[in-house]
Parts: sequence; C-alpha cells; structure tokens
Amino acid sequence: MELIDIVKRFPKRFALNTYPRGVSLAKEGERCEGIHFVLKGRIEIVSFSLSGNKLVYNSIGEGGVFGNGLVYSSFPFYRGDVMTSENTEVAFIRKEKLTELLREDGEFLERYLNSQSDFLMKLNAKIKLLSFDGAEERLRYYLHLHKGVIFYRSISSLAEELGLNRETLSRLVSKLEKAKEITRNNHKIESFLE
Repeated sequence: MELIDIVKRFPKRFALNTYPRGVSLAKEGERCEGIHFVLKGRIEIVSFSLSGNKLVYNSIGEGGVFGNGLVYSSFPFYRGDVMTSENTEVAFIRKEKLTELLREDGEFLERYLNSQSDFLMKLNAKIKLLSFDGAEERLRYYLHLHKGVIFYRSISSLAEELGLNRETLSRLVSKLEKAKEITRNNHKIESFLE
C-alpha cells in the first residue's frame, strides 16, 4: 500500500485543500508547521538567483511529500518558495498530529520513512546534477538518471529542472539531435547512448 493510500485512511487528521496553478503555499524563510502530501497535481520548491533566474530545487508530483525534511529539523524554515505548478490537491497534517500518527500506525511509519529515504536519494541526485559545470554534462547525467528517456512539459520547465536557461538547453538539444545522439518528439527526449 502506498503512503497516499494510507493518508486517505485518516481523513480527520488531514486538512484537504485544492489550489490552482501558480499559488504560493509557503515563502522562503517561513516556519514549516507540518507536511503536505500531494494527492493530485505538482508542487515545485523554487528560489531565484540574484540575476532573477528561477531555480527549481525539487518538483513533487502525485504521491509525493514536502515539508518532511524540515518539520522535525532544528531549523524548520523553508529554504525556497513552495509553489503549485499546476492545479494541485494536497493533504496537510500538523507536526503534532503527524507525531501521533507515526506512533500509532506502524504501516504509516514504515511508508513515511520510505518516502524520507526516497526524498534524500532524489536530493542527492539533484545536488550532483547541479555540480556539473556544463549544460551538456547536466543533460547527459539527467538522461542517465532517467534511463535514457526524459518526459517534460516544456523546454523551459526542463531547463529550470536542470538549472539552465531555456536558450542554452534548446541549442544543446538541437545540437545533439543533429548529431543523432538523441531524438525529441511529443515532450519526450530519448538518448541513443543509454
């Protein structure tokens, strides 16, 4: 059973909210009071560079959790803005109720710890991705992480995910297509090198 299915078993412990695209659920520097489970849609954790470029730290889709890395931290403050990137439904639980639920339900505890571990693995992959200097290295590493196939909403959203500007990524994708190292169609990039 997935964590989200378990969340749905305890409707009285969670506040269910639906938000349109582009809504800020939390601002950088605000205190994290609990965690959100994404039931539908997508949430992005974003920050902006001094030059105004948007950096996407994390993209959390259906079944994902956010706030989980902060709620029990000794410094529980958001390190980026939490934004909906599409119409999104979330289940929110306050820290106190979460602690009670973790104590009471072993299956929920196990699934929650599993989601924590998955989150840390994804975070480590993102840190590694951003450590690559060149755009081509980043794209190749991202393709490797996704077993040679990337699905994306737009070149702009993929560029944000990679920490690149849209023009740089667009030129790189065209170059790799011409070299017959990748194919691109219907919001999908596939590598021949994987």
